[in-house]
Amino acid sequence: MKGRGFKPRRKVRKGTTASAGAVPRPGREATIVHHEEDLISAFFAPNRRERYLEFLRRPETRRKSLPEMCHVRVLDPRHLVFIPPSQQHPELIAEILSKRGAPQTCWVTTENLEIDGKEMPLLEALREVVGYGMGTFLSCISGQLAYFEGEAMKARWILERKTAN
Repeated sequence: MKGRGFKPRRKVRKGTTASAGAVPRPGREATIVHHEEDLISAFFAPNRRERYLEFLRRPETRRKSLPEMCHVRVLDPRHLVFIPPSQQHPELIAEILSKRGAPQTCWVTTENLEIDGKEMPLLEALREVVGYGMGTFLSCISGQLAYFEGEAMKARWILERKTAN
């Protein structure tokens, strides 16, 4: 897909895709893949996308690849918005995301096994991850808006892809 821009999927019911003649996507694994494919396609550096999409396609490599995926160096810097240290608190981050259009829930991709692969209320998810040093992505609007918490101290970013009007 070289030379092609990322085109996020339309918002659709859980368990379906946005393609013409939407086909049901059964089970939790399909939902995880849908969210994570959009995350990787939208926010990862172009030279790293295929590698991580391949890890994602094989359930046995997904878990092993999460620690490697959770570093800012794999992300496309054009879509990173640093959160100043004075605003790096769950409530303030939730407010920033809400102002950018985030809904009340998000999809969680994280090294924290207790919440990985779940849809959660945004503020609850932020309270679970901010400051714990575990690499985490909270996908708010699939392929358009997310939160990233890296493993390094104060490594907190908004991931945003503006849609063309």
